[in-house]
Amino acid sequence: MPNPTTLITPPRVAFLDPRSGFISREWYQFFLTLFRLTGGGANSASITDLQLGPPIQQALAEDNVLPLASTELQAQISALTNQVEALALVPPYPEPVGLHYASFSDTTTQTAAAINTAYAITLNTTDIAEGVRRGTPTSRIIVNDAGTYNFQFSLQATTTSAASHFMYVWARVNGVDVPNSATRVEFKGAGNDQVLAWNFVLRMAADDYFELMWSVTDTGISIISLPTIAPAPAIPSIILTVCEVTI
Repeated sequence: MPNPTTLITPPRVAFLDPRSGFISREWYQFFLTLFRLTGGGANSASITDLQLGPPIQQALAEDNVLPLASTELQAQISALTNQVEALALVPPYPEPVGLHYASFSDTTTQTAAAINTAYAITLNTTDIAEGVRRGTPTSRIIVNDAGTYNFQFSLQATTTSAASHFMYVWARVNGVDVPNSATRVEFKGAGNDQVLAWNFVLRMAADDYFELMWSVTDTGISIISLPTIAPAPAIPSIILTVCEVTI
């Protein structure tokens, strides 16, 4: 006869593992042992063999301690039954947490009034947004919730200057430059178009705002917007997308 005590799971073991949301290892072993003992009706183990305690009537006749133990076991069985029934109401996987995202653009040409001066690139269009929004001024991109976000951009720039000059682009969060985030691009001669595109992965708190900054060594460098030229659609001066990668 199988030893029924091997089926007893300590009462302090949670039925569901809080780390994974699945059944705990101890309870899994409990049910697996039951399965092996019953064998789908292929072995001689009976329901009596699988009882966790003696019948209450027998315990009353034999001992004053056993009725208490039997009562506790009955309570455990009742609690286990309730947990098994409740399991049907719990989804097999934790509910997914919706990640925030957005896409913004600007349909105007942006220029620098002075050289070696920081300017925030503005965005006048919200193409799509969930949990991310434009602020005031529109250079500020605000996240509703804390998380790690990927800020990606592409901007169309050109120059009217015949000489060689530079454009710098970097990131700011809450008005403070992000360390080691700047990149320098050289423009050589008038009509030298450049497409600047890269990304920043930043940890943001709720209601933090991101800004894309730029400066030039010659005011002939500008971020340009172009109209529709068939068969291509219009070209915004900048496209900025935001994707939350983790909460």
